[in-house]
Amino acid sequence: MAIRDAVSADGTNIVYRVSGPAAGRPLVLVHGWSANLQCWGAAADELAERFRVIAVDLRGHGYSDAPESGYDDPKNWAADIAAVLAAEGVESGAVLLGWSYGGIVLTDYLTAYGTGAVAGVIYSGSMANIGRAPGAETGSAMREAMPGVFEDSAGRALRAFGAFGNANTGPGPDKGVDAQRIFGASLSTPPRVRKALFYRTVDNTETLRTLDIPVLVLHGTKDPVVPIENGRYILDAVPDARGSFWEDAQHGLFIEDRVRFVAEVGAFIDGLN
Repeated sequence: MAIRDAVSADGTNIVYRVSGPAAGRPLVLVHGWSANLQCWGAAADELAERFRVIAVDLRGHGYSDAPESGYDDPKNWAADIAAVLAAEGVESGAVLLGWSYGGIVLTDYLTAYGTGAVAGVIYSGSMANIGRAPGAETGSAMREAMPGVFEDSAGRALRAFGAFGNANTGPGPDKGVDAQRIFGASLSTPPRVRKALFYRTVDNTETLRTLDIPVLVLHGTKDPVVPIENGRYILDAVPDARGSFWEDAQHGLFIEDRVRFVAEVGAFIDGLN
């Protein structure tokens, strides 16, 4: 396992972690809003038994730089992913896996750079658009959490993040450590960054409609953060897409049922050219 960094087009330093066999197929993990590369937990470790897992800290998150502006420009997000792929020498065959907001970022990349370096895409509890665009609905837990999650006040932000409840882990007494890791990542993301990520409208629908690679959509039927309708929108738009809708599951599928998540991701990748 190695921690590395890459410089994006605007000079932002993007930190990422590489694990797994060097000759394995590259699997790029793109986390969601107010998280970081550690959010994947044991799922990333298990995937790294077979694949070359590249887990990214998005700009403004984790150990990556947090510039004062530029979060509303899809070209910046696209360039961040491109910089990581270039730094790792990945020119073909990669799989991009986006959770939640990570799906928007990876679609920004596909819009700007195309699919030359990519063999397949996985959206997990995710969307491809944001703002007033179609397929960008906001879930009840997210609506309840805002605007408190944008607060500088630690107490107000803490209470607001509580609105997510079990959404990121699923129910169960054995999820406490995972829940605290994600909760800590949320609070360590600068409030101005948390807010800035929502101040953009991006419609990547045309990109979805013209994708020439396979896509897998994983989504819980009771996701209160990113509604299942957003996953279905991607499924309907992409020519070669398949969906796996998990009955009664919520937002963080890789924690809620790690065994199923790793199995379905692995099976999809195994089916790629």
